[in-house]
Amino acid sequence: MTTATVTKDLFTALRERRSIYGISKESPISDQEIQEIVEEAVKHTPSAFNSQSTRVVLLLGQQHDRLWDITKEVLRAVVPADQFSSTEQKMNSFRQGYGTVLFFEDQIVVESLQKQFPLYQDNFPVWSEHTNAMHQLVIWMGLEAAGLGASLQHYNPLIDEQVKAEWNLPETWKLIAQMPFGKPTAPAGEKDFQPLSERVKVFR
Repeated sequence: MTTATVTKDLFTALRERRSIYGISKESPISDQEIQEIVEEAVKHTPSAFNSQSTRVVLLLGQQHDRLWDITKEVLRAVVPADQFSSTEQKMNSFRQGYGTVLFFEDQIVVESLQKQFPLYQDNFPVWSEHTNAMHQLVIWMGLEAAGLGASLQHYNPLIDEQVKAEWNLPETWKLIAQMPFGKPTAPAGEKDFQPLSERVKVFR
């Protein structure tokens, strides 16, 4: 990864990572640098039992547009017509971005671990979700540190089959989340914080 890609320290990137909904079809970094952020995250983010069960698809350009066209048409079939206008506006706002990261979990890996370690079989699907969440945060922070705004969306399972068919993805990949991103066009809203004294306990 080039040193120009990410210039912020860890906690600055964490503090400034926010849900950014106003995004444009511009990027302050190259497609190659975006790919490197994703690949570094996938390679180095931890996973339970080193399962490496997370799968990531990076959609750019027309492929990104296609995802939100698919999502809009799927939602058109289930959202009442008199309520669809706001849904369409939301889909168009995501489509206005530069790209989307799709997050999956490979169920073959999860099921294999369940068979290998039956004592923990009920935990592996949960740990798989934990693993995916860590990948989401690392990639989100990486994009933010590089000057890109993003948000996390969940139109699964409504779009699962169409996504797998469109990009010829394995049937065993379970779609977990979608992360549209692009150059921010508007700041995030204010964020309220609950008192840390109610959320953190320290014993010495």
